[in-house]
Amino acid sequence: MLSGALCALLLASASASVSAQYVPPYTEDCRTAMYPPRGPTFKGAVAWYSVDLDLAPSQRWKEVITDKKSDLVNMIQAIKDLANSFVPSGRLIDLVDRDLPLMVDTLPYPFNEEIKGIAAASGVPLGEVVLFNIFYEVFTVCTSLVAEAPDGNLIHARNLDFGLFMGWDLKNRSWVITEKLKPLVVNIDFRRSNRTVFKSTNFAGYVGMLTGMRPHVFTLTMNERFSLNGGYIGILEWILGKRDGMWMSFLTRSVLENATSYTEAKKLLSDTKLLAPAYFILGGNQTGEACIITRSRTHNIYPLEIDLKHGRWYVLETNYDHWKKPLFLDDRRTPAMNCMNRITQANISLKTVYDVLSTKPVLNKLTTYTTLMDVSEGKLESFIRDCPNPCMPW
Repeated sequence: MLSGALCALLLASASASVSAQYVPPYTEDCRTAMYPPRGPTFKGAVAWYSVDLDLAPSQRWKEVITDKKSDLVNMIQAIKDLANSFVPSGRLIDLVDRDLPLMVDTLPYPFNEEIKGIAAASGVPLGEVVLFNIFYEVFTVCTSLVAEAPDGNLIHARNLDFGLFMGWDLKNRSWVITEKLKPLVVNIDFRRSNRTVFKSTNFAGYVGMLTGMRPHVFTLTMNERFSLNGGYIGILEWILGKRDGMWMSFLTRSVLENATSYTEAKKLLSDTKLLAPAYFILGGNQTGEACIITRSRTHNIYPLEIDLKHGRWYVLETNYDHWKKPLFLDDRRTPAMNCMNRITQANISLKTVYDVLSTKPVLNKLTTYTTLMDVSEGKLESFIRDCPNPCMPW
């Protein structure tokens, strides 16, 4: 309730200047020649790690957490500082430390054991690691797209935007949590029997998946879908004992790890009951295999697929139903589609898609990283991003 009131207050204050999103310098002409990444919007490449799925779940993330321990501790401290600014008594964090550890054993295996292992390796209290792993169910804001080139090759790309309404730094004009997340961005090669099963871009300490690829088979990203029957309700039901839904990011992890075809992945993402509504953006390895799966908690709504016969050579999703207009305060869809249409199918590539995702307000103060995926080559590359001032907060 508190975070909802805060969101309403900030949205109301922003409405007075909403036109800023549509005029320079908060928006701009479509960027070109941004790839290879460089300049002020590029903060660095993302390091690669391996996670061995043959290890006991509690041991899988040890190397990653050993390297990223200080960054994870800093991130958790920022969340605690933010919580204490709302509840100065410290009782909210006391509640997290006391009660959330009880929740970990209700989470599905192997995720519960991996979370315990991360807490042990980092020294961060278990309840705080659990919190870090569940708040993505309600706070992720993103842009994802899949485009088909003239030769049938499919390009999948995304900006991961996170941290909305989570501590605005007035001095630096940035979101506190967004900036703390950037050092935690890692690329992971998940391996079994010394062979790659899937790849992902992740935040160290987070065991679910938001961005990933099963090389030569399919690519997958997840965006939050805003709904009254949203993640808060699903999480509350879980805590109260109703556990017949799947956590969104655990589902995407399971699909990447176990599905062996685009068709199988599409069915699992469409039919599995969820804790929270979501958009799954899925790309395959054959012409026409790309779709936006718009999910309520129980079923798929108005699926949208690439349809070359009718001129639809790409699908693009932000955080609003594709058959409705985006919220007037937050229209990243229109500028992104304008840039895609200007590029044309004949010129689509990883390079030109990176240009789209580098254009304000598609790139904004919430953007932590950009990922580019080419399924036919099994290629995934990610870059930490920045949006220099002046730049839209979202």
